[in-house]
Amino acid sequence: MAREPREGRGRERERERDSDELIDKLVTINRVAKVVKGGRRFAFAALVVVGDQKGRVGYGAGKAKEVPEAIRKATERAKRGMIRVPMREGRTLHHDVEGSFGAGHVVLRSAPAGTGIIAGGPMRAVFETLGIGDVVAKSLGSRNPHNMVKATFAALGHCASPRSVASRRGKKVSDLFGKREKEAQADA
Repeated sequence: MAREPREGRGRERERERDSDELIDKLVTINRVAKVVKGGRRFAFAALVVVGDQKGRVGYGAGKAKEVPEAIRKATERAKRGMIRVPMREGRTLHHDVEGSFGAGHVVLRSAPAGTGIIAGGPMRAVFETLGIGDVVAKSLGSRNPHNMVKATFAALGHCASPRSVASRRGKKVSDLFGKREKEAQADA
């Protein structure tokens, strides 16, 4: 019986829940030690990303004596802190955006159809659970998964749809893109 290959050296895990249609991915799990009088006490810290693949995503960290309990805690925290990200055509970002957290810095760029998810490790888990199909991302600075995920969420928090920008400015969406269309008609 052949095994299916696992992505991310066994660190990513995907589960689908039928009740609320959320997908959770285990980004990283780390064994941590607390030194006490009699020796060391080991625990496990988990980082999980949860999303509905329709524009909502969240992340959470959890720590416990056992791995399943740490994952459960992280998943609960991720569900509580979900954000909505506007997407263009349901597959990519509306515009390029940068985000940083601590020493982690990420650059997210929208991409044409068929590009796929070009991103590394923790950022890929965020985009897959978010439902973005075409994006180019680069991580600069820290390679720590926690900082990369938090920097990615900082960048996604700055994303805005043309509709929200137009309403904030008190204009119509067509006014935002009017110049390009008028130039194209003048050239024709």
